[in-house]
Amino acid sequence: MSRYKILLVEDEPFLAKVIEDSLLQKNYQVLHTTDGRKAYNLFLNGDVDLLILDVMLPSMDGFTFARQVRKVDGSTPILFLTAKTTTNDLIEGYKSGGNDYLKKPFSLDELFLRIEELLKRNRKELEVNSMEFSLGKYVFYPNKQILIYADETIKLSSRESELLLLLYKNKNSLTDRKLALISLWGDDNFFNTRTMDVFITKLRKHLKKDSSLEIINMRGLGYKLIC
Repeated sequence: MSRYKILLVEDEPFLAKVIEDSLLQKNYQVLHTTDGRKAYNLFLNGDVDLLILDVMLPSMDGFTFARQVRKVDGSTPILFLTAKTTTNDLIEGYKSGGNDYLKKPFSLDELFLRIEELLKRNRKELEVNSMEFSLGKYVFYPNKQILIYADETIKLSSRESELLLLLYKNKNSLTDRKLALISLWGDDNFFNTRTMDVFITKLRKHLKKDSSLEIINMRGLGYKLIC
């Protein structure tokens, strides 16, 4: 089983170092940054399994960051770390897309328990039975959010799965860019367009083992899945 990858967004140097070192000792992979905007780019390109977010961050606070994440991914667990303890803060954390909330100061043992529980819960959700599609040499399970190639299982994010399903439904035909953006992101603005391009790149990487599959960019129009 592959090691879980955690994105840690914490700008307090000592605390970040302690958490990162402890997670590495527990055999997690760790991506760390102190900045919300940098964290979003890491998230888009990092295939992370869980996010640990401080609330007070430079350039983009944790709640805003979580809301941006939830626009493209509805399933990756988010754990907030914060010294803010009011009921309104807790409500804001959950409204922004957080799954759990750990108040500072906290013990590392409690942090590990929260992480394990979030990963376990998310893993169970991914194992729900679902429909399957043959996609070249792959088998695609949209609800499980996985691709199977031979004996390899490739885990997809919820937005990757949604986008691949949309491309599959229009296979060998044009998937209109604007309609796809509005359908999946709710808006065809520049920010969402850039985000979709990143997900197309990630899907191409997932499908590269079968040379008969191709996602073609129809410039100015959209994409076409050839299979």
